[in-house]
Amino acid sequence: MKVVFHRGFKKYYKKLRPGERRKFEERLRLFVEDPYHPVLNNHALKERYQGYRSIDITGDLRALFELRGENIAFFIIVDTHSNLYG
Repeated sequence: MKVVFHRGFKKYYKKLRPGERRKFEERLRLFVEDPYHPVLNNHALKERYQGYRSIDITGDLRALFELRGENIAFFIIVDTHSNLYG
């Protein structure tokens, strides 16, 4: 799986604490190897984020992306569950 980041993604990434950044990097490596690994809880979103998917980074942190073609994941945001869906 090829990963591409939206230009605004870096803004959200910079707001993460160092431990959260490390966890994101770990989960991203796992995602590249197996996008549907059970730990990631990769699932489609509804309503406001229709057409996007989400993976779990930590208990509260999520990364949202859009599949483009068969092998490209376009990450748009990483933020807490409450900020994204609240």
